[in-house]
This record gives sequence, C-alpha cells and structure tokens, in this order.
Amino acid sequence: MQVRNVIRVMVAAALSVAGVCSAQSLDDLNLQIHGYATQGFLYTTQNNILTGHSSDGEPAWSDVVGNVTAVPDPKLRIGVQLRYFMLGNLGKDITLDWASADYKVSDKFGARFGKVKTPSGLFNDIQDIDPSYMWSLLPQSIYPISSRNSVLAHYGGVVYGSVPVGERFGRVEYRGWGGERNLSADDGYFTNFREQGINLKDGLSGPTSGTSLHWRTPLPGFMAGATLSHSNEWQGALVDTYIVPAGPAQGVTITTSGTMVLNPINVLSYYARFERKRLMVAGEYERLAGSYMLRGLAPAPGRFDQRPWYAMTSYKVSQKASAGMYVTQEVDHQALLGPARFFKDWAFSGRYDFNAFLYAKAEQHFIDGTSVGYDIDANPHGLKPDTRLTLLKLGVSF
Repeated sequence: MQVRNVIRVMVAAALSVAGVCSAQSLDDLNLQIHGYATQGFLYTTQNNILTGHSSDGEPAWSDVVGNVTAVPDPKLRIGVQLRYFMLGNLGKDITLDWASADYKVSDKFGARFGKVKTPSGLFNDIQDIDPSYMWSLLPQSIYPISSRNSVLAHYGGVVYGSVPVGERFGRVEYRGWGGERNLSADDGYFTNFREQGINLKDGLSGPTSGTSLHWRTPLPGFMAGATLSHSNEWQGALVDTYIVPAGPAQGVTITTSGTMVLNPINVLSYYARFERKRLMVAGEYERLAGSYMLRGLAPAPGRFDQRPWYAMTSYKVSQKASAGMYVTQEVDHQALLGPARFFKDWAFSGRYDFNAFLYAKAEQHFIDGTSVGYDIDANPHGLKPDTRLTLLKLGVSF
C-alpha cells in the first residue's frame, strides 16, 4: 500500500474512533466546540499584493474556523478543525485544517496521528489560531499566509514529550514527525504558474519528516530551539495550456502534460523567545535550498536558496491593548540581482480586545523588494520596488 493511502487510512481511523466516541454521553466525552471568524481589509500604496486588488482597497479577506474536540479518556484527545478561507483570489473553499487522535502516556511521551499539525518553528502549529497572537500577518518570509493551509499540517504522526535536565538546566521538549505533505493545487506557491497556464490538478505531494527541540532554560520565560525537517522528492502531474501568440498557428490553444518535481531539501531553523510580564521578544532564522523541475516543459531546473529571518517584540500596554513590531527579510541567493531577489518588511502592529470574544487588529507594513506575496495578473504593468501595506482586521471567537 502506498504511503499516502496508509496515512489516509490512519485519518479515517481517527475519525471512526471519534464516531464511536460520539455514542457516549456528552458529559463523558468532555466535548468542546470552539472557533473564530475574522474579516480583514488590505490597502497598498502601490503594487497589488496577495492576489487581491489592494491598491483600490481589498475587503476579500475572511476566515471562518470551527473545531470540535472530545476527551473520552484522560489520556486520549480526539479533534477535527474545518476552515473557510478567502484572500483575494485565493481559497474560497472549505478545507480540513487537521483531524487527529492524541494519546499522551505521560509528560515524557505522547503521540498523535491523522492529519496532524506540523510542530516546526515558533508559530507553525498555532498560525491557524488568529485570536492567540497579536499580528494581522505573521512574518511572511517564513509563514506566508498564501500557503498556510498547506504547511500547517501533514498526513502522518507526531511523537512528543518533555524531559527535565535538572534544576540548573531546565527541561527539553522534543517533537518528531513523519508522513506526507500535500501542497494543494490552489496553494499560493503556484499562483504565478497558474497565471501562466500551468496547473497542478492534484497539487504537489511527497514524504516529509522532521525533529524539533525546545530548551526551556532556567531563566524564566526564555526558550531556545531548533527544527530540522527533510522532504524527499515530491511530484505532481501538471498541464500547460497556452495560446500561440503569432505565426501560422496564431490563436491556436496548445495543451501539453508534464510533471513538477521538487528535489529533496533540508530546512534548518533556529529560534528563541523571551516572555516576562507584559514583554515578549522573539526571533527566527531559516535556511531553505533546493530546486524544482518542470519535466516535459522546461529543460533546466529552477533553483532557490532562501534565507529568511525575523525579529519581533510586543508589549501588553493594558489588559485590553497590545502593541508590537517586527522586521523580517528574505534573500534568495539563487535569484538574479534586483527587487525580485529579496523581501524586507517593517511591520508595526496594534490589537485591542473589547471583551473575551471580540477583538480588532491594525497593522502597517513598509515593504521593500518583491519576492514574497506578489503575482503577475494582479500587477499587469509590472512591480514597483517597494510598497506600503495597511491592514485592518476584526475578529470574534467562541
């Protein structure tokens, strides 16, 4: 049986267990239902961003998320989360964020399986929970919102635990995972391919694995960590459709088939976070290098060597108000010199919680470079080297 089929059987098993558990009383299950909905607005001074017409003001930015969890046994937790997402021309569909069964033997060992959140970096496994952080957009160099649904989770399993290493050295938390990841056909990574007539019907998928270590140091509130992840060769069938622009065959539609192949890559990231009273300071650095090939379409591979990082801080001004800022940058050392080689963003953020359920966010970005977030069709006259992005977001959670 292929790896993806085994993994999907595991997901089905997790949901089947949930179905069996549903026969119990709600009190026995400790059933909980949570979710949130957000509505955002984007405006840019120049350059349309994130597939929308943001230079005219873009209100097409919505998230509606709901999850159900059950605890039929003190050591077993079962849950599922669905999402409706729309951002410009992205999304506009209901997707499965995750569906998993989690069995925790003790603080030192636990395991979950199904479609599980991938515990890489500082924010990946919480970026689906907008009410939990103050930023309207997480640093896009490492956590691009146009690929959030694809990178959030994988089909497979995660083992985790926490091991004390003495009062003088704190404790170490470990997470290891493996399985299969799928970049969906409408993932933001493929936006410019789609606009050139190159479509991946079933997206791009392949095996993935990784390990994260978090050191909870003796210094209260300080954590340092690292993640190493590996992706074997990923493949996806593609169709290229284009119209002959000139010559005897002008206007004729040509369709060819091929395969996109993403070569094996390793991603290594380092990060740290310090939280004390109302202050939070954090940072992360990542290195991602590899190549992709469009077999049947392009004889030479496209190469990338991306080195994104960010540094951020926030401060809780009062019980209801928070403010913060971050700077993030990405440079592709394989790209040609020019604005398309890099992305640098200074972001200044504010959040106000009206009550336990209703909140608002506002954010101002000063962006240089065009390597992140821009697409061809939304900018038919070409891209300016810099832009200013204003974000407003209203959210309600339950």
